Amino acid sequence: MADPVALVALALDAAIGWPDRLYARIGHPVGAFARFLNLAERLGNRPDWPEGVRRGLGVLTMFFLIALTGGAAWWLDRELHLLFGRWGWVASAVLAWPGLAQRSLYVHVRPVAAALMRGDLPAARTLVARVVGRDTDRLDQAGVSRAAIETLAESFCDGIVAPLFWLLLLGLPGLWMYKAINTADSLIGHKEPRWRAFGWAAARIDDGANWVPARIAGLLVCVAGAGGWTVMKRDARAHASPNAGWPEAAMAGALGIALAGPVAYDGVTQIKPWIGREGRAASPKDIVIALQIYARACLLLWLIAGGVAWLA
Repeated sequence: MADPVALVALALDAAIGWPDRLYARIGHPVGAFARFLNLAERLGNRPDWPEGVRRGLGVLTMFFLIALTGGAAWWLDRELHLLFGRWGWVASAVLAWPGLAQRSLYVHVRPVAAALMRGDLPAARTLVARVVGRDTDRLDQAGVSRAAIETLAESFCDGIVAPLFWLLLLGLPGLWMYKAINTADSLIGHKEPRWRAFGWAAARIDDGANWVPARIAGLLVCVAGAGGWTVMKRDARAHASPNAGWPEAAMAGALGIALAGPVAYDGVTQIKPWIGREGRAASPKDIVIALQIYARACLLLWLIAGGVAWLA
C-alpha cells in the first residue's frame, strides 16, 4: 500500500479549503507563478518585436516556469522526506493541498444559486462575475445560471481532476507543474493580438496537460449525474476548447439543459455552438443539482485516490 498523499490532500481541501486568514498572511502559491509571468511578459512581449521572436520568448518563458516549478517541488519534497522520515508523506500531502480547489469552487458557485432563488438578480450577476470572464451585467436568470454551471463543470477539470491526475502520475512536482501551466494559460494564453504570439506555448501546453483529465472529468460527471453520455459524445468537440467541452457537455446532458451559445466578452457578443441544444434553459434549481453532481463526482475522485494508494 502506498502513502495516501492524494487522499489526505483531498480531505484537507474539502475540510478547510484555503482559509481567508492564511491567504491574507501568505497569499497562495499560484501568486508566485503570476509574478513570474507578469515579469516575463513585460520583458519579452514587446508589441514592436516580430511575432516569431515573441513566440520564441513565450516558449522560453514556459520552459523556465515548468523547470523551476518542477525542480523546486522535487527538492522540497525530497528534503521533507529526509527530515520527517516515514512521515514525510504527510508533509507532501500538506504541500499538495493548496493545489486542489474542491471547496473553493463549491463555495463560490453555491451563493449564485442562493441569490437567484431569493430573486436578487443583481447580486447573482456580481457573484457569478467572480468566477467567469464573460460580461455579466446584462445576463438574465437563465444566463447567470448557465454561466455558473459552465464554470462549475469546466473548473471541475482544471481545479480538481487535472491537478489530482498529475499528482497521482508524477507526485508533488507533477501537481505544481500543472498548476504553473494552468496559471500561465489563464494569464497569457489568450487569442487577442497582444497575447497570441507570446502566449501560444502556454495555451498549447495547457491543452496537452488537460487532454486526459478533461475526458476523465466528463466520464465522472456522467457517472455522478447518471446520464449525459449521449450529449457528451455528440457535443464535446463543439466547444472552442479541445478539453472544456467534455465536462460541460456531460453536465448539460446530465441536467437536460443547453449550455454555451452566445456569450459577450468586453461588449462583443461571440456566437458559440449550443451544447445540449435540445435541452431547456438553465435555472437556479439546475445550479443546485449541478452542485450535487459535482459533489458526487468529487467523491468518486476520493475513491480513485484511495484505490490508487491501496493498490500501488
